[in-house]
Parts: sequence; structure tokens; C-alpha cells
Amino acid sequence: MIESDLGEAIEVALPRGRAAVISRPRPGGGSPNQDAALIVEAESEEVLMAVADGMGGTRRGGEAAALTVRHLAVRAGAPMGDGSFRTAILDGIESANRDLLANLPEGSTTLATVELAGHTVRPYHVGDSVILVVGQRGRLKLLTVSHSPVGLGVEAGFLDEEEALHHHERHVVFNAVGSSGMRIELGAPLELARRDTLLLASDGLTDNLTIEEIVGTIRKGRLGRVVGELADRARERMLAPPTTLPSKPDDLTIIAYRRSV
Repeated sequence: MIESDLGEAIEVALPRGRAAVISRPRPGGGSPNQDAALIVEAESEEVLMAVADGMGGTRRGGEAAALTVRHLAVRAGAPMGDGSFRTAILDGIESANRDLLANLPEGSTTLATVELAGHTVRPYHVGDSVILVVGQRGRLKLLTVSHSPVGLGVEAGFLDEEEALHHHERHVVFNAVGSSGMRIELGAPLELARRDTLLLASDGLTDNLTIEEIVGTIRKGRLGRVVGELADRARERMLAPPTTLPSKPDDLTIIAYRRSV
């Protein structure tokens, strides 16, 4: 999914659950959506999901995001042979990085990717796009740490979430696909309980809604409906006049997945 502008979420049936995806350009921006999204089911029924957020500080961020998800689609969709799905994902990210450095140096992108194998999820991320898992009762089971000064400040306890949402350097990211020093953060596998909800999103979501707001919305309810509700609430916040609430117009992409069996 590239340069999309969806009014409603698209739902996708997967081997052990359902996914919903929505992607919209920055309101009033007058330019294409620089986010890209991907859901790929391999022959082995393993699933890859990814959200790439082309970085607005580079002239060709949208192209970088599209190129990155294409590399992942090729690797994840190919027969595994003697290799593993994890190796295919890592190879896809690394090949995208090499391609960008060699052929599109004006573009870079953040990336949030997960591998679903049976009832297990494993996160991979580069930059500040978010991955989280929440239980039906609202317990946060996984939340990635943004590769940014503000993200590390929150993780270290120097900033709280409210301070981070209003910080003047919240746009600064020090890790991206398309940089010579790219680093892939690979998380530990997490067993998904039935009705747990997994979410991947570009920072158009987390720069406009708090984690508490996101968790409270996504933890239950029909997946397509709650993903659409998140996108609508984020857009309303983007268009709101400056107040004590966060407000940062940006492209927005969300993928959510819920285990059902």
C-alpha cells in the first residue's frame, strides 16, 4: 500500500486472526502520502506486517518508504528454502538500506515490522514508528522505544509522555533505513493471547494521541472500526488549534492485528 488515502480501514483475513489497515496523507498537505504499508503471508503461513514512514526531512522520503516495503515483499514472499523467515526479513531491510544508499541517497524512512509465526509475534524496528501489543483488558504487553533523543529520554525517565509530546525536538530521529549507520532493533518473541491486539503505526498516530488513548481505543471492538476511530481522532487532533493537547499534522498509517483462534 503506497501513497494511499483511505476513508475506511481495509480488513484482511489471516491464518490465526484478522488485520485491519488504514493510511491517509497529512490533512491539507497537498502532497502524496509518504507512508507505505505491507502485509505478506508466506507459504508457511508466517506473516510479515510493516509500516514505513518516509522521512519528511529528506526530499524523497515517500520513494524510500515504497522501496523499502517492496524489498520486504520480495524477500518475505519468496520460498524460504533452507533459510528462516527472520533471515528473510533482515535481508529485506538490509537490501533496502543498500539500495537507498546507492540509488536514492536523497531519501530515508523509518520502519516498524513484525513477524507472526503461529501465535508468536516478533518486532523489528528502525526509527520512531511504533509497535505495541495490548491485552483485551488494556494491559500493555509490548511497546517499542523510539530511536530518537526524546524516545530515549522517556525510556530513561528524564521525560514523561506529556513532555515528550510537546518537546521541540520530537521530530529528530537518529536511525533510519537509508543511512550508513542503520541499526535494526530485533525484539524477543512474544506469545499472543487470544484477543490480544497488535498495532504498528507511523508517528502521525503517536505524535497526536497518547499511548493511553491508543490502548483505550484499540483493545476491544471490531478491528476495522477501532482502527478507523483511531485515524479519525488523530486527524481531529492534527486539525485542532494549539492547546495543551498534542497536535502535529502528518501522514498517518496504522496496521492492527488481533488473534482470534
